[in-house]
Amino acid sequence: MQITIGAKDGNTYSKEIGETQVNTLKGKRIGQEFDGSVVGLDGYKLKITGGSDKDGFPMKKNLHGTARRKVLVKGGTGVKNLENGERKRKTMRGNTVAEDIEQLNTKVVEEGSEDIEELLNDEEPEEEEN
Repeated sequence: MQITIGAKDGNTYSKEIGETQVNTLKGKRIGQEFDGSVVGLDGYKLKITGGSDKDGFPMKKNLHGTARRKVLVKGGTGVKNLENGERKRKTMRGNTVAEDIEQLNTKVVEEGSEDIEELLNDEEPEEEEN
């Protein structure tokens, strides 16, 4: 599983984690916080903000469970450029982390004593575009 970590300074970092770390994240939902030591960030606290499954379907915060569902949406995650009042049926993934999730987006809620770049070693930050 790929973990994308958004730091408070605007940089994002990407980290690949193994099966044992994934098992500790299973069952957590969007909006929940977890200890950063799971991904190698001792002293940090991370919050789950979203993600996508192996086929690219995005997770939706207000869609409970782990299954994919076709939902009628009028905007938000995974929906682009709808006219005023227009709605669209889109396939979305539930808000709970499961084995099908390939990418998990997180943000730093609490920083540790060490710098995030030092803890993630050789990985370079990706500059965020506005």
